[in-house]
Formats: sequence, C-alpha cells, structure tokens
Amino acid sequence: MQDDKAGGVPIRTVKSFLSKIPSVVTGTDIVQWLMKNLSIEDPVEAIHMGSLIAAQGYIFPISDHVLTLKDDGTFYRFQAPYFWPSNCWEPENTDYAIYLCKRTMQNKARLELADYEAENLARLQRAFARKWEFIFMQAEAQVKIDRKKDKTERKILDSQERAFWDVHRPVPGCVNTTEMDIRKCRRMKNPQKVKKSVYGVTEDSQSQSPVHMPSQPVRKTTKEDFRKKITFLNVQIDRHCLKMSKVAESLITYSDQYIEYDPFITPAEPSNPWISDDATLWDIEMSKEPSQQRVKRWGFSIDEVLKDPVGRDLFLRFLESEFSSENLRFWLAVQDLKRQPLQDVATRVEEIWQEFLAPGAQSPINLDSHSYERTSQNVQDPGRYTFEDAQEHIYKLMKSDSYARFLRSNTYQDLLLAKKKGKSLAGKRLTGLMQSS
Repeated sequence: MQDDKAGGVPIRTVKSFLSKIPSVVTGTDIVQWLMKNLSIEDPVEAIHMGSLIAAQGYIFPISDHVLTLKDDGTFYRFQAPYFWPSNCWEPENTDYAIYLCKRTMQNKARLELADYEAENLARLQRAFARKWEFIFMQAEAQVKIDRKKDKTERKILDSQERAFWDVHRPVPGCVNTTEMDIRKCRRMKNPQKVKKSVYGVTEDSQSQSPVHMPSQPVRKTTKEDFRKKITFLNVQIDRHCLKMSKVAESLITYSDQYIEYDPFITPAEPSNPWISDDATLWDIEMSKEPSQQRVKRWGFSIDEVLKDPVGRDLFLRFLESEFSSENLRFWLAVQDLKRQPLQDVATRVEEIWQEFLAPGAQSPINLDSHSYERTSQNVQDPGRYTFEDAQEHIYKLMKSDSYARFLRSNTYQDLLLAKKKGKSLAGKRLTGLMQSS
C-alpha cells in the first residue's frame, strides 16, 4: 500500500496556508485502493477494513487522535515500520514518561501537551520520582538527536510517535483499539477473584484494590496483608529471564522437528495444495487412516493428539483402558461449550456440572480444592468460560501423567511401528518400479 511506484496509494506533499504538509494521503485514496486491490464492492466494507488497519496504528489521521478511516479528504499518514504493532513490544510507563518529557522540550507551539497528557506527566513524575533524573536525561538525549534531523523529517517522525502513543495510551474517552480477551472480560466480572502470578505467588486482588462496593463493608488492612504484598512484590522483582542462547536453541529444535511438515520446505506428497490447487494432500491428512507422519506427530505434544480426530479417539480408548476417560471427555465437553450458541450455554453448563463435578456425578473428575471452589462460584453465573480453571487443571493432569503413558503404551508404539513398516515397504516397491522402468 505504501509503495506508490508499484501501484500503492499515492503519497504526496500538500500545500497549505504558509506551509506544506509532507507525506500524506487522503481517506478517499485509501478506500479506493482497498476496493481495487482487495476486490471489495461495498465502500462501507472498505471503510471498515481501513478502520481496522487504522485502529492498530498502521495509518493515522494527522489532524486528530481518532484512529478510524473516513472516506473524504482527511489527511492520513503511514506509520513507520519501527512503530508497527508487529515490530513493537508492549511499551512501559517509563517509555511514555520519556516521550512526554521530550515533548516539553520541543516546539511548544506545535507540540504543546494536552490537559490529559500534562496530568499523566505529573502522575508519572510522582511515580518515578527516584529515577526521574535518568528519565529526563534520556529525553534530553533524544531531543538532541532529533534536532540534527531535517525539519520535514522531524515533523513526520513527531506525528508517527504521537500516533504510536494514541494506540498504546489512548486519549480519555477513546476506545482502546487493542482487542480484549473475552476470558479477561469474564474475570473482571468477579471482583473477589484471587489474582494469580506467573512467579508462583498469589495475591488477593481485594486486598490490593482501594475501591470497594458500597454494599460491602471495608476490611481493615492487617500486618499479614502487608507481608503478603511485600512477598508478592519481591518475587515480581526477582524475575528470571531466559538467555538468548536458550531461546535460539529452542527455536532451532522446534524448526528441526516440524521441518518435514512444512510443504514449502519439504516437498509434499502427492503435491503442495497451496501451489498446485490439488487438495488431495488435505484429504489424506483428514482421513481416518493416519499416515506415518501423522502418527509420529502425535509424539511431539499432547496438543497434536487433541487436534487430530484419529489421535484423539485413540487417546480416548487408551484412557478408557486405564479407567480415566472422564478427564478427556470433560475437556472435550468444555471445548464444545465454548462454541455453543449463547441461548444454550446455561443448559450445557448445568449438564457438564451434573455429569462431572456435582456431588454424586456419574463421571467425577479429580480437581484440587482451589479449582473446584472457583468453578462452583462460576456456575452461579454460567458462561462459555465457566469451567476454564477446571479445564486447565485437567489438561495439565493429562499432559504430565496420561499422555506420557500413552506414548509408552503398546497402543501407540504398535501403530507407529506398523506405519513405519508400511512406509518402508511402499518405498521398496517404488524403488523397484523405478529400476525396472
């Protein structure tokens, strides 16, 4: 879209009163380009597609902070690749503080802080009082570098940086453009939920939150609450990061493991459907008679078994032989619940509860007390993610226990060996035919 020489949107410099506006495109240009290149017939659909692109910050209006696309003469600018969401990490408050501090040192007539930004700057200055000198020095160093650039280039970069923060620190009243996970939304409905930490320490969200509902009595903070808070924060500080060498080693191992399953790297048999438009390979992969490759892939992880219908059925039969099939049946029932129409969710939640978790259930599953208590509370307000905690516990149980035994079982080993023999016989026959011809 940016390459105007290869049929992209024409980028131009527009003359304005006593000034020039460099490197801009109009909303109409973008809409027309989307309709032409994406074969979109309805302009409304093209505007919607463009608004989704703008919402992530790839294009942005130069006159306001509303990240949507309009089919008119409004001027837009393309975001620099450095600020693309696909190239960026989640920015921290210190980065935002440096940006706001830098704005106060630049052209005040053009880059004056808005009221909400001034309030944010004051709040951040109080929060980072101990290292504010470092933040100020960082901002000063960036301003010195920016002043060495061309005036036009600097103007474009300033607008791109502003658009980046419009995405990650939106203007009050604007909807945050990053999609919120529906499971997080559900968690927010339960204010007394215990917050989990990835570092193994739990923190009671009710004790950390200063906001209480009017109908609930305000509990006094005790010494024990402070001790828990201090322990939690100490563990958060003591983070153990992976070395880059370990990350690279894991990536190489993963690539080596899956290289034969990539039809663009390893030639597929009979052909690559993405190149030849022949769907035979997909039909073979979805058949009830699994190939040696499919059976071998089940040994990579439990996820490979669960997403393959044949592997899933074989795993279920193995669990039945061990009298623990209720774990997989519960996991599958919860997966199916997430795809149910909203009007059927409450009924299905009750059926799953009665079958697997209620006192005297036909197929009781083994849950820890914490997951059972959380699930019991969620059942009172049924939803698609009511059994999320219980499902996660059962998944970990199958992964660490049942799945390891499944890979060592005769059920899997015999099938793997049979497929290997079948493949070697087929290879010998093919070699013989080639030699005779």
